[in-house]
Amino acid sequence: MSKSRISLLFVVALSLAAAGSPSAANSDAMTGVTPEFKHIGKLAFGPEGVIFAADGQEVTITALQLGDQMAGGAPGTQDVPAIDRKIAGLLGIDAENLIITDMVVDPNTRNTWISVMRGLGAASTPVLVRVDGAGELEVISFDNVRYMRIGVPNPPPAETPLVLADGRSIPVPNYPDTVDPAGLMGVQTITHMAYVDGNLFVSGLSNEEFASKMRVIPYPFRTADRGTSVEIYHGAHGQLETFSPVFTFVPYEIDGEPSIVASYLCTPLVKFPISALQPGGKIQGTTIAEFGNRNRPLDMIVYEKDGQDYILLSNNQRGVMKVPTEPFAEAVGIDEHVPDTAGVPFETIASMQGVRQLDLLDASRAMLLVEAAGGGFNLEAAALP
Repeated sequence: MSKSRISLLFVVALSLAAAGSPSAANSDAMTGVTPEFKHIGKLAFGPEGVIFAADGQEVTITALQLGDQMAGGAPGTQDVPAIDRKIAGLLGIDAENLIITDMVVDPNTRNTWISVMRGLGAASTPVLVRVDGAGELEVISFDNVRYMRIGVPNPPPAETPLVLADGRSIPVPNYPDTVDPAGLMGVQTITHMAYVDGNLFVSGLSNEEFASKMRVIPYPFRTADRGTSVEIYHGAHGQLETFSPVFTFVPYEIDGEPSIVASYLCTPLVKFPISALQPGGKIQGTTIAEFGNRNRPLDMIVYEKDGQDYILLSNNQRGVMKVPTEPFAEAVGIDEHVPDTAGVPFETIASMQGVRQLDLLDASRAMLLVEAAGGGFNLEAAALP
């Protein structure tokens, strides 16, 4: 199987290019039973018994109130070779007709949850799968599941122009089920989510002039506001950017201040204080590193080892990077062109190759979704470096 057939988050189906963006999503919460999705993408765990699932096509976020169903089978997650083929077999399809969209680890049970699209194009079906400590796979039924759903206001247009350093502008698809020949972007309506202390942080794009957004949505959901426009100085491009979305981020306290540490295309690492995220506001993050251009960040976790905190960042071209957080507080913002890398230091982890998704499994290990040598993906645990 080729990378392009089931490349994580790099959208490969064929049906929605002419459909454009959806109508403005409903920003008032609704509740119900037995939720339906058009697409299932980014996942995040909420308070006990709740998992958030983003629909990148409808531009909504659903809090699935699974309760005891979250408990699953054996605690932990066992390695599963050819996880894509195992899921496809469970769903009665070939692996070539499966798209994996996200992978997260339940911090309570340590089971791994994987969101997938069964099939390609308009006929595809969203599916949520759990993997337990015995390696058993279970398709999560949405029947009779109570849920709360909220729409993200001001969803982006079908495409957003990406302005390159040489002045060229290329169209970038924002929605799932749209051909993306470059294999760079994938779904940009909702790019990442994280739940902290009663709030769901959501990154993505909007239809506003300053399109890159970070939203803070209290849970239980009531309403979603316009969010905050986040501008950055992109050293690799030598310019300020307002269209490029955050692709992955972690909430992290820097020098006593709750903050967001975010990674963008090509690959600036940026910090900004959570206190600056105000509805309808606009902020400029501080670019504390450039990790190299022609690269897309995929996933990010923060962990502690030997008394020090680190960020582990997976990328599609530049491998997995280990970044110490100690320099973050004093890091000087990058505000001029950077030809290669600059800012806070990093180490490329040679032992971690082909990592497309990662999450913290326990205090000493990460769970990885890794490209297999013969094609497809393996689910495997690895020691934190």
